[in-house]
Amino acid sequence: MADQQQEHQRKGPPLQHSSSSPSPSTDHINVFWDDGMLDHETGKGVFDTGMDPGFLDALEKHPENADRIRNMLSILKRGPISPFISWHPSRPALLSELRSFHTPEYIDSLLEADKKGGKTFCSGTFLNPGSWNAALLAAGTTLSAIKYILDGHAKMCFALVRPPGHHAQPTQADGYCFLNNAGLAVQYALDSGCKKVAVIDIDVHYGNGTAEGFYHSDKVLTISLHMNHGSWGTSHPQSGTINELGEGAGFGYNLNLPLPNGTGDKGYKYAMTKVVAPAVRKFDPDMMVFVVGQDSSAVSRYFN
Repeated sequence: MADQQQEHQRKGPPLQHSSSSPSPSTDHINVFWDDGMLDHETGKGVFDTGMDPGFLDALEKHPENADRIRNMLSILKRGPISPFISWHPSRPALLSELRSFHTPEYIDSLLEADKKGGKTFCSGTFLNPGSWNAALLAAGTTLSAIKYILDGHAKMCFALVRPPGHHAQPTQADGYCFLNNAGLAVQYALDSGCKKVAVIDIDVHYGNGTAEGFYHSDKVLTISLHMNHGSWGTSHPQSGTINELGEGAGFGYNLNLPLPNGTGDKGYKYAMTKVVAPAVRKFDPDMMVFVVGQDSSAVSRYFN
């Protein structure tokens, strides 16, 4: 399997870069983005099924659609936070980088699916024309962001990406995710000299793919705050319960915090101050990776 940089041209209007030079401070938020991630088309249907029963006047967009990210971009570019944003371009991930977290067999299956024009990997998870290049950009965007930090240019970066990644396991796709962007970033940090990395995932669903990737490692503390949804099939066998603590050397390094539906700011603050912060302080990581899926928001139309 040839390991080459994917040919890539940015589509859409150019990014607006801040005139201020980047510095290792928190004065600005360094945002990494590429318009090519909008090319992942998830289609319409009944919720996330892509199915048309034939009697509906209006099919709804898949929950993970490009308009979500377009709105996030508009907020960052023109909203009240825009003066504090420094924009940075990204790149597609290399196949060799993907193999640091995912198995070669799984990467081959993604390449084959793209070659054939697409594939449904599991419920709601469609790799369509344009999806693979978008997934490579999502992974490369995250890697670009963490490299920027490791190179000493900033203390904090934000990788705005789609397709999402935290459900993707080393061997399979899951929950709209093909490549585990956070997992790749964590492994990159470890390979770059970080001794320990902590992951804090506040998406409303369990970050099962990231947890699975480091389930036997004591170098990565994975923490996930999520609703108590349990397993949802062969693509998502992990339950997200408090009993999933890791195995072998990784026992005690996977911390799950299933929260009741309707948990608000006070509940999250309590969990963070009483459980998450003490665990992170005790672990004392060199790097922290935050997974900030927005479906745990009170204004999410799907989950909260």
